[in-house]
Amino acid sequence: MEEPADNDDLDNWDDMEPVGDEAQLYEHFRVVVDKGQAPVRIDKYLFERIASASRNRIQQAADAGFVQVGGKPVKSSYKVKPLDILTLMMDRPRYENDVIPEDIPLNIVYEDDYVMVVNKPAGLVVHPGHGNYHGTLVNALAWHMKDVPGYDANDPHVGLVHRIDKDTSGLLVIAKTPDAKTNLGWQFFNKTTKRRYRALVWGNMEQDEGTIEGNIARNPRDRMQMAVMADPTVGKHAVTHYRVLERLGYVTYVECILETGRTHQIRVHMKHIGHTLFNDARYGGNEILKGTHFSKYKQFVGNCFDICPRQALHAMTLGFVHPVTGEQMDFTSPLPQDMSLLLDKWRAYIGNREI
Repeated sequence: MEEPADNDDLDNWDDMEPVGDEAQLYEHFRVVVDKGQAPVRIDKYLFERIASASRNRIQQAADAGFVQVGGKPVKSSYKVKPLDILTLMMDRPRYENDVIPEDIPLNIVYEDDYVMVVNKPAGLVVHPGHGNYHGTLVNALAWHMKDVPGYDANDPHVGLVHRIDKDTSGLLVIAKTPDAKTNLGWQFFNKTTKRRYRALVWGNMEQDEGTIEGNIARNPRDRMQMAVMADPTVGKHAVTHYRVLERLGYVTYVECILETGRTHQIRVHMKHIGHTLFNDARYGGNEILKGTHFSKYKQFVGNCFDICPRQALHAMTLGFVHPVTGEQMDFTSPLPQDMSLLLDKWRAYIGNREI
């Protein structure tokens, strides 16, 4: 089953940079291949042996030079041989990342013995990762459920079913039992969940509605970004549907419906069609991309950036079938204050063109 938690924050492996000649590497995983092992690709072999690692991330590690055989980097297509010594090396020491329960407030929208839905504020990292081992949503969940029998925040068979980016607000579903996570994971994989986002993007969109399709992979020119790939054989298939809700001069308020859930999907797809999310610093939306050169307009946009100091993206609705009762569960999260104030400011601008 393809990993469902794929549209959210980049984690440890996704921060990898290619290995330099002088780079100090640290061993994170080691295995000696059995004597009777038949030839098999190393990415497949490691995927079956490293807990909580997707095959795509293992391939990225190989591309960066971190997957080694006998101390030498190999490509992900390398076929393992009997008694090969395989190591996963990283450019930082191993972190024993046991999740520590932390008393962090949670906005709980729904909870029962099997599932939990939370409304995540912008600025809260979802999952511990490189540079963010504390103060995350997962740490908060560990505290909230520290007395729930059978719930272990360090067990990948329970917990987050999907993710959203640190600076995206909105709804997330958490599984409290392994069976619930398996069931919900398949719903995401089979695209039967309902996910609708609200976003403010740069530019006046020509069409009232449309669909964006394009494989998404890491941007080869900037490893901190994802991008739509020109080669259809590269990256993961991604589909985003959108419709215009309100035209506000140099920006457009839109609803985005995810058919797939890829890392940064809405942010990447909107940039791809020339409508970068407003104030999305990673993708250039924190610059004035549309409008005039007048100083008053520049000041106005700067004030807008201050009002909503993050990408203007909110996971507003979430729907799924309850993994135990079979009931359709639908949730809606009001637009957060920063985005509401941002929209009001642009509406005022439209009504007062002398800015």
